[in-house]
Amino acid sequence: MIPLFWEIAIGILAGFLAGQIMRGRGYGVLLDLVLGLVGAVIGGFVFALFGLRGYGLVGQLVTATAGAALLIWVARRL
Repeated sequence: MIPLFWEIAIGILAGFLAGQIMRGRGYGVLLDLVLGLVGAVIGGFVFALFGLRGYGLVGQLVTATAGAALLIWVARRL
């Protein structure tokens, strides 16, 4: 139960940070959560392509934020 809480918290924070980085206002808690969680998967995949991996809370947050920012960038381009 506790690890799930941390994953959700990291997802919300990563989605919020990605919205701020991409010069937005955020998308609300639910969409920030979705962006953060999907971004974590995308970020993990992209980081793995380069042989990188985020460890610990900060590493997971950086990975999820980078993936969410990439997801926002691609969505805005389409």
